[in-house]
Amino acid sequence: MSLWEKYLDTKKFPQLDKNLKVDTLIIGGGIAGLTTLYFLKDKKDVCLVEASQIGLGVTKNTTGKITYLQGVIYQDLEKNIDYKTAIKYLKSQKEGINLLKSIIKKEKINCDLELVKSYVVADKKADVKKVKQEKIFLENQGIIVKEIIKENYYAIEVDDTYVFNVSKYLNGLKKVLQNQMIFENTKIENIKYQNGSYVCQTKGYVIEAKRVVVACHYPFFLFPFCLPLKSHIEKSYLIAWRVLENEKYSVITASNPGYSMRFYQDGKNVYKIGLARSHETAFSQDDKANFLSVQKLFKVKDEDIVYRWSNVDIISSDKMPFVGEIKDNLYIMTGFNTWGMINSVVGAKLISDLTLQKYNENTELFNPKRKNGYKVKSFFSNSCLSVISFVRSKLKNKKWYGNNIRFEKRKGENVAIYVDEQNNEHVVINKCPHMRCGLIFNEIEKTWDCPCHSSRFTIDGKCVKGPSLNDISFKE
Repeated sequence: MSLWEKYLDTKKFPQLDKNLKVDTLIIGGGIAGLTTLYFLKDKKDVCLVEASQIGLGVTKNTTGKITYLQGVIYQDLEKNIDYKTAIKYLKSQKEGINLLKSIIKKEKINCDLELVKSYVVADKKADVKKVKQEKIFLENQGIIVKEIIKENYYAIEVDDTYVFNVSKYLNGLKKVLQNQMIFENTKIENIKYQNGSYVCQTKGYVIEAKRVVVACHYPFFLFPFCLPLKSHIEKSYLIAWRVLENEKYSVITASNPGYSMRFYQDGKNVYKIGLARSHETAFSQDDKANFLSVQKLFKVKDEDIVYRWSNVDIISSDKMPFVGEIKDNLYIMTGFNTWGMINSVVGAKLISDLTLQKYNENTELFNPKRKNGYKVKSFFSNSCLSVISFVRSKLKNKKWYGNNIRFEKRKGENVAIYVDEQNNEHVVINKCPHMRCGLIFNEIEKTWDCPCHSSRFTIDGKCVKGPSLNDISFKE
């Protein structure tokens, strides 16, 4: 369970119980989908569907940072694309911060928005030059940057960034949008283009829409976009523990993998949130060891940890989101590259402007069909990672598994079995329905995870996160 999950409003929206015909359908009830609905609520006949419950997807697993200081992203963009692209991306992140602040202010959303200092730290000599160059880039764009030089590290600081409670923000949006057409536990299983509209099939009902916005974390269809060839999946591990003081700053290291950290205060309780051990899901699949590694990095005793959870991010080839039209009136929002709190809001504004046929200066920057050398260079590595993920997922003799994990064949099916503390067997089909990858058991969070495209299932096989559309439950 993440720290933010306990703050989610439990008030539920209804499940779809009839056929609908609308102008725009938004698929996905995380921060991206809900904010898109917010921008369109007064301008279009629009509805939103969520496969489970609003806010229970990837959004709740974030650190809740709102910052344009994102490691050494501007050096990466300048080096691999060009200087103008780096400037445009910075401008988009500043815009995202202002958009988010304006929504919070206008709608009076109490989400513990807090102004904090942000740091990028070079804790390795090899990273010092890159961080210094990042400082020069930011200063050239008129940003005041402070330099911190210590014996064992070098850092830069800015003082105009924020942190917040993302669940409280979603609760506020839900209240604002409570009279809109929102349906929970409504999974879109198929989309067909027919007679100028998209026919979207749910279990038992159909939504016909002129425009469809796919705002779920990982699009559940392969074509026409072929996301696996344009990105890879990165998994991170987070812990939260109580401390005495809210020091009001956030940190990220320049190295990758490195670490990220912030504080959160809830009344008298102050938490420190640490994220580390980020890796491609094709490798390092021992979740228990990875959580322990994060705990050791932050020097936290096991009994002091209050929350621990993992997160997966879609890392695009060129480190920028995919937001825009991929086919006539079919839009996607994905690939937020660990910075979903800002990019989801920027993306939501971009999508709303596109559907309203309004100019938006980020249209080409985030265009899913964009071409640059960075993407071409990464095509082969992404393809290799997809193959490696698939092959490694099929290996059953993972050395870190204890006796409580078994693999057998039952009724002609390859099944995976988790035996809990009460000696009860939980049997699932050991194959992700999305693209037939094998599954990894996460011993800390007690879930079956797909290392290929990040689908997640409970110990009894219920799908709680896509792109899979189906469960993996096994009936004896």
